[in-house]
Amino acid sequence: MGDFTKAVSDTSFQNDVLGSDKPVLVDFWAEWCGPCRVIAPTVDAVAEQFSEQATVYKMNVDENMSVPQRYGIRGIPTLILFKNGEEQERYVGGNISREKLAEMVEKYV
Repeated sequence: MGDFTKAVSDTSFQNDVLGSDKPVLVDFWAEWCGPCRVIAPTVDAVAEQFSEQATVYKMNVDENMSVPQRYGIRGIPTLILFKNGEEQERYVGGNISREKLAEMVEKYV
């Protein structure tokens, strides 16, 4: 976890993500996932860039199975941007640039 990302769990998801008054980016990942490790610095950089306007959480799909199942997470990493408790955008895969991810968040802040 980076300095600007926080962990979220099945039990805290409703309050932390869906109940947030700011846009929330959730990174669904796992320890064993190579592409998840590759994308982590990008996610951390965007979390720092938008630290005042948005929140970035990481959800380990091996430790939390309910929320990933509810949102149909089939591949990781999957990044989902939520605003007002609703999914706005989704990106699947480990090949997104910092600029593209920042553009995704920027639309909702």
